[in-house]
Amino acid sequence: MNQMNDKILAVTKEITDDLGFFLIDIIDRGDSRNRIVEIFIDNEAAVTSDDCAKVSRLLDERIEEENLIQSKYRLEVSSPGVSRPLIFLPQYTKHIGRQFDLKYSENEVTKRFKGKLTKIDGSKLWFSSGDTELVVDFEVIVKAKVLISF
Repeated sequence: MNQMNDKILAVTKEITDDLGFFLIDIIDRGDSRNRIVEIFIDNEAAVTSDDCAKVSRLLDERIEEENLIQSKYRLEVSSPGVSRPLIFLPQYTKHIGRQFDLKYSENEVTKRFKGKLTKIDGSKLWFSSGDTELVVDFEVIVKAKVLISF
């Protein structure tokens, strides 16, 4: 990341941390004529449009105050949606009862499990599929995506 992006990352992290959100990702795309800065945030509960607007407003103020972007830009703040994997343990809480596609490491081998998240206790997560139950520590999860069910 260049210096401008490092500063935006630091300011964004400061704002999201202060408001109780997790900074999931920042995507900086486009060029000096049409720059788009996408910010993805999450928390233990649902992220609302008001939450996104508040983060956007505070971040936009800081970008302007500190002149972090010298060109025209558009700032987009949203929740990560189900297409992005979960990164932080507290993100899992709101997904108890939902189906997951899980990749985890066991004895240096990556394994895969599809099942419902049934319980969280500390850093342990319980998943079940039929008669099979899997208990994994958050630290061994390589990738976890919530599956959309209709």
